[in-house]
Amino acid sequence: MKDQKDTIKQVIDYIEDNLENHISLDTIAQKTGYSKFYLNRVFTRQTGITIYKYLQNRRLTTAAEKLVHSRKPITTIAYEAGYDTQQSFTLAFKQLYGYPPNTYRKLGTFIPRQKRITLQSAKKSTDISLCYILLTLTQNSGKKEAAA
Repeated sequence: MKDQKDTIKQVIDYIEDNLENHISLDTIAQKTGYSKFYLNRVFTRQTGITIYKYLQNRRLTTAAEKLVHSRKPITTIAYEAGYDTQQSFTLAFKQLYGYPPNTYRKLGTFIPRQKRITLQSAKKSTDISLCYILLTLTQNSGKKEAAA
């Protein structure tokens, strides 16, 4: 179990250090010495979220912060978040934040949707999974209210 947590911490550290770089599951697997299938399975079990979804949410959270705290063009922020087009960035951003990037910027309040995951104990891992589930439920209910 400790070895798995060390591996997950290594994955998280790599993602956090390379948020603005191209990251693939193959690269992460190569860095850790495990297969991408094993890594993703263990990561999901420990955190309640896939590696890809964690990476995407962290990048979008960083983008949300930049939208509120900088005057960078949205296209630049989209590119820094790993998106090739503003359209694909806008779609992903709206799915996580409930607003398109320009509207979110105008609101002027940064709310992190995916904080860095920290693994401290087995109980903490469960807490993180529960927080993710609660966050997902909150986001989904907010979307239903906005649609009504």
